[in-house]
Amino acid sequence: MDVCGIDEAGRGPVIGPMVMAILCGNEDAIKNLGVRDSKKLSPLRRLYLYEELIKYKHKFYIISPEEIDAYVRKKKLNVLEEKYARLLINSAENEVYVDCFDTDEKRLESKLISETNKKITCRHRADDLFPIVSGASIIAKVIRDNEIKKLHEIYGDFGSGYPSDMRTINFLKNSIKNKININGIVRTQWKTYRNLKNTEL
Repeated sequence: MDVCGIDEAGRGPVIGPMVMAILCGNEDAIKNLGVRDSKKLSPLRRLYLYEELIKYKHKFYIISPEEIDAYVRKKKLNVLEEKYARLLINSAENEVYVDCFDTDEKRLESKLISETNKKITCRHRADDLFPIVSGASIIAKVIRDNEIKKLHEIYGDFGSGYPSDMRTINFLKNSIKNKININGIVRTQWKTYRNLKNTEL
């Protein structure tokens, strides 16, 4: 049976974009590829699966740090994800499974169903539960990793962009201290960045 799955990569980093992706295809065929939550796969395995998965119908959006900041400023990051989830759902012809980014699965389901006649299921950890969502998570992760590689070529190796990465923290500290313009890649509304900036002032 053909179904669709939606997931994102890069919600939490302080540097770089977020990517939301949809994958549509035969559930059994996708499962037989051996897909799993992208975070549980090695980079090489992700890349191999990515090349197989993009043979199926898929679509993605790269969401810039500036747009993320605009929504975080209003404390509406979930609204941003809803916006792109709706756009992805519009491109689907089948039942859609969504990795739930709201604390309340049914609330998000109601919001997304309200504007479509498609069957939508929102679940926490959907990338573990449904192979089609695992596939979408792999596509989103590989695309985001490629975007980060492009940024490394411009700005140097700042690590993963996550607050838990000391390379990222040291890069931010150095950029703030030396007044290097990183406005295009950093999420200025993130507490990590704001706290570092206040420390340097």
